[in-house]
Amino acid sequence: MAYENILYEIQDGIATITFNRPKALNALNGALLSELEDALETIQGDDAIRAVILTGAGDKAFVAGADISELSTFNALQGKRFSAQGQRVIGMLQDLPIPVIGAVNGFALGGGSEIALACDFIYAADTAKFGLPEINLGIIPGFGGTQRLPSVVGPAMAKEMIYTGKMITAQEAQAAGMVNRVCSAGALMEEALGTARTIAGKGRVSLRAAKQAINKGLKTDLDTGCHIECDAFALCMASEDAKEGTTAFLEKRKPEFKGRLQ
Repeated sequence: MAYENILYEIQDGIATITFNRPKALNALNGALLSELEDALETIQGDDAIRAVILTGAGDKAFVAGADISELSTFNALQGKRFSAQGQRVIGMLQDLPIPVIGAVNGFALGGGSEIALACDFIYAADTAKFGLPEINLGIIPGFGGTQRLPSVVGPAMAKEMIYTGKMITAQEAQAAGMVNRVCSAGALMEEALGTARTIAGKGRVSLRAAKQAINKGLKTDLDTGCHIECDAFALCMASEDAKEGTTAFLEKRKPEFKGRLQ
């Protein structure tokens, strides 16, 4: 697929997806979501990719929400299809077997916050703003925001943000546990790339196991979560990476992880 609404590049095992509708503040429409879905499918099928970074084109927005000009034309059935499309694509993002970093460079509103929340963690420029302002349009978040935000910031703060539609700063989002790191806009991508490079040097099998154990464990009780972890640990021990990692440690050298997911 030729992309018109996103930029997609790979360097040193790191895939970077840039939302590229700067004149519309990178607002989400059906075409952009379809392109994002295609890019995620490509990433899933490429064993050489070890980490993903999401960011926005320009210096104003990561994603400033849904494209209101498109949204305003929807009837109930079209709205349901749009919500289902967004939930499916963002679910694919969350379920990627490799780590995903959200590099939020500006406004992350509505669907922008919902995409960021599906990343494994978020780095934000000190000028970034987060919010779910759909209530101001007479609607509610439709891409998973009512479900993911409470699990990150707690139900009370999530309700306040969703009921009022207010925006919060990057610093407030960090204090609430939504953002891992706040840095200057100019340093954002280098910070994200630095962490992505560190991650890319780890074992692919163990990264997938860790991500799955955490994500699945969050949806269940502690005892069941520990069973999930135990099974994932055992599978790691059967991998080439585990043999290489333990051998490298004993030989006092840097490991060269080459394990595959299949």
